[in-house]
Amino acid sequence: MRGLLLSAYAAASHQHWAEGIVEWLDEIDWTRLELPARHFPWRIRGNPLTWMLREGEALSRHYDVILATSMVDLATLVGLYPNLAGARKVVYFHENQFAYPASSAQGSRVGPQMVNLYTALAADEVVFNTAYNRDSFIDGARALLKRMPENLPAYEPLEALRRRARVVPVPIATSTGQGSTAGDLIVWNHRWEYDKNPESFFAALFQLAARGVSFRVAVMGQRFGHWPAVFDEARERLGDRLVCWGPQTAAAYHDWLNRGAVVVSTSYHEFQGLAIMEAVRRGCVPLVPDRLCYPELYAAPFRYADDDQLVARLEAWLTSPGSRPDPPVTDDWTWPSLKSAYRQVLNGG
Repeated sequence: MRGLLLSAYAAASHQHWAEGIVEWLDEIDWTRLELPARHFPWRIRGNPLTWMLREGEALSRHYDVILATSMVDLATLVGLYPNLAGARKVVYFHENQFAYPASSAQGSRVGPQMVNLYTALAADEVVFNTAYNRDSFIDGARALLKRMPENLPAYEPLEALRRRARVVPVPIATSTGQGSTAGDLIVWNHRWEYDKNPESFFAALFQLAARGVSFRVAVMGQRFGHWPAVFDEARERLGDRLVCWGPQTAAAYHDWLNRGAVVVSTSYHEFQGLAIMEAVRRGCVPLVPDRLCYPELYAAPFRYADDDQLVARLEAWLTSPGSRPDPPVTDDWTWPSLKSAYRQVLNGG
């Protein structure tokens, strides 16, 4: 089989996923086209034109299967290259544009949302990384179509899409660690952006420090030219409690995860949460909000209801390490366990 792998906004998690596809599904001869994860409004609306001007020869070839991320404007691409229409077209949703929290820097979301919707409708198979991602996409698309002047009857086609869509997570690496079961190292390993809600995370640490609770914290994750001001405040207020700060090499990042005791999310936006999964795989105990994708991935002992409960749970786990639950079993999240599901998706099984 010849496969075309398209990623229109190749953020770190998308690259991780694409590399796994090529490595673990090597019976397919892949042509991989990606665009850098920057200038989002232009990327999501302009990817067919960019590829047409840069990769016209590759797009003109015959393929048996196309695997595209949801940021790819697949409907337009197939219109520009009719030879692609005969391939089996699979769209993978790492996220959807209906469930992102709004930012003051963003304009209208309708354009990106319509790209997601047209791409799903143009596909033979639609795959989501979690049920939360699937349901928030379908519900968001229904709400959008109700706003259209024609008042289109959107219920049946979207519910049919919900029924036939598959849920297959992005696999994580097979590497494992033991964590620090009695340690006091708290890990933050998310992007330094507003949607990860760092304010709640650092507010919890400030409270613990004021109460005299002993802990250390490793603040890692991807950051860009600008980040929320609370990071600078935290660097000053937490002082010697900070043992790691900023992006790390892959080796150092994994080493800190191996040393970690607890990994925390306070996110307003999460469709699967690879950063938490990676830390759990290496032995950290997760503490995540009771919202978004987390209830389907983590049992109640690993979830908190609000910021007060976050502080209380952290304090209890730090002062009485024996009260911490064991980390979840993660074998079902790895490529050896998920490879057959991906093969079924690509082969139409």
